[in-house]
Amino acid sequence: MPVPVPRQRDTSATESGQAVLHTAAPAVAATGVAQATPHATPLTLLVIEDDPAGGLTIPEILDADGHRIRVRTARNLTEAERLLTPDVHCILLDLSLPDASARTPGAAANGSANGTANGTANGSANGTGTAAGTAIAVDELVALRQVLRIAPRHAVLVLTGEDDAERAAEAVRVGAQDFLFRDELDGRLLSRAIRYAVERKRADIAQYKLAESKLRAQENARLERGLLPTPLLEGSDLRFAARYRPGRSRALLGGDFYDTVRTPDGTVHAMIGDVCGHGPDEAALGVELRIAWRALTLAGLCGDDLLATLQEVLEVERPCEEIFATLCTVDIAPDGRRAGLCLAGHPAPLISRPGRRARLLPYENSGPALGLLPRARWPRRQVELGGTWSLMLYTDGLIEGHIGEGKERLGQDGMVDMINRHLDLGLSGEGLLEASVTEARRLNGGELTDDVAVVLLSRAEG
Repeated sequence: MPVPVPRQRDTSATESGQAVLHTAAPAVAATGVAQATPHATPLTLLVIEDDPAGGLTIPEILDADGHRIRVRTARNLTEAERLLTPDVHCILLDLSLPDASARTPGAAANGSANGTANGTANGSANGTGTAAGTAIAVDELVALRQVLRIAPRHAVLVLTGEDDAERAAEAVRVGAQDFLFRDELDGRLLSRAIRYAVERKRADIAQYKLAESKLRAQENARLERGLLPTPLLEGSDLRFAARYRPGRSRALLGGDFYDTVRTPDGTVHAMIGDVCGHGPDEAALGVELRIAWRALTLAGLCGDDLLATLQEVLEVERPCEEIFATLCTVDIAPDGRRAGLCLAGHPAPLISRPGRRARLLPYENSGPALGLLPRARWPRRQVELGGTWSLMLYTDGLIEGHIGEGKERLGQDGMVDMINRHLDLGLSGEGLLEASVTEARRLNGGELTDDVAVVLLSRAEG
């Protein structure tokens, strides 16, 4: 349908139904997504209409930088799909495109044919004509729906008459960025509408990607939080605190793992471990080992028998034979005054008591890491705790951070000094762990690259 606006006289070339209003080479986005690059290339408009008189007359239109907006024209949707190259930024669709449903492949065409047939049959039977069939057959926005299907990342404007405002508004609800009335169309209005439509579409895509990213992050966070342990200490007089910081960027779960449970006889069992590596496979293996440890502990296994079974689990579940895991297990007697300690290549726990400096528990005669030696043994050592104490289990991520810009690491001795300073300040529980991890990061000059897990069990006698 012709539009009552002056015909563009500065058309430099026409090829394959394309009116080229600017000779600059089109910029094709590497990703195939329609993009407008300010101050670099002009916008390109694809006009879809089928006026046999020579196409919709488009006035000269300029972008925000004064560049002419290039125009391509297509007589039907098939031709539009061919001309819809990545350098097209906006589509102007004439909603009065005749017989749009017949030009639309697939379900729309079938729906039109079926509706017409049904309407004709019903009209003949009832003697009332084909009005009912027409209502069924015609989807007035079928052309727009097809354009949105073939160009989901392009801005779309629709053109209609002032007497068809309701359909124009429905077009926006379906997915068009805006609508224009034919009788009000001029170069300035069209130029502004194109620029706004392109920016609005770009903002919509960015908002969609952001929402999708947030949803994915929330789902991952819920999954990883669900895999972190819930200590089972009901009936115990021990206080529990933990800090966990994965080394992987944006992750909540790393290769470190820990757990604490109380068995029916009143013994409190605690464990902390570290799977070598920092990826999702290592994190998954850590979860498997933690769950296996809890099940085996509740089933009554302890010490060497427990660690030997865990090694069997690791050997079956690890993705390659080079993967191993270190482990520290502690079983605290029901009276809270003594504990059994097993180390499988893991750093020894730290104990602090009132009036004494914190120190490491004995770590001589510890066994190898799980997965290194077949038929290995892990001796269990008896440790006297006393009446009031705090026992800190940790992974090597806490002690392997650097001190300043040199190659020197914090190490176990540096960690012990750090803990003693915090104890002198009266810190305990959650506050002690938070201060320790924070200082380790500060000394490292930034985020610690390895996973960090710290567990603190405390008992106050009397």
